[in-house]
Amino acid sequence: MVGSGDVRYGIPPLDLREVPLSRLPYRLRTHYRQCSRNTSRNPSGEMTMQLGAFSISLAVQDLAVSRSFYEKLGFHVTGGDEKQYLILVNGTTVIGLFQGLFEKNILTFNPGLAQDMSRIADFTDVRDIRASLLAGGIAMESDTDPETTGPASIIIKDPDGNPILIDQFFPKPGS
Repeated sequence: MVGSGDVRYGIPPLDLREVPLSRLPYRLRTHYRQCSRNTSRNPSGEMTMQLGAFSISLAVQDLAVSRSFYEKLGFHVTGGDEKQYLILVNGTTVIGLFQGLFEKNILTFNPGLAQDMSRIADFTDVRDIRASLLAGGIAMESDTDPETTGPASIIIKDPDGNPILIDQFFPKPGS
C-alpha cells in the first residue's frame, strides 16, 4: 500500500502499511468499515463519487516542533522518514507533516482506502473521478493517463487555490 505521491508538489510516496489499525476500538473500526463501504448518495438520492480516506498534508517549518505540538493534541506517529515527513493519527483523523517538501497545505483523498486505513474492494477509481471533474469544468493541475489501470493520482485546486490531491494506491477495481 504505497502511495504514488506527486513529485511536482514535493509529495513523497507514503507507505500506509505502517499505520496500525489496532489502535481503533473494535466498534469504531467496524463502524467506519461499514460507513466507508456504503454507497454514497447526495440528498436527492443520486450516486456520488467516493473519494476514500481523507487527510491533510501540512507544510511545516520545523518537523520536531510540529510533532511535539500534535502529540500534545493526542496524535501519535504511525509512519514517515522522521527527517522530512511524518504521518500522525488520532482516532481516524490522519495528518501528514512535511518539512521543506511543498509550500502549501494539501487536502488529500485516497480512493480505495477507508478512513481506518483498511482497503475497500469496490470504490470510485481516480480515472472516473477525473472524468467527472473534467466534465464539470474542473481543470487538472497534475493529471494521469485515463487509459491506465494501476495506482494513479491527480491534483486539482479549489476556487481559493488550495491544492487537492486524489492519490489512489491500488489498481482500478475489476482490473
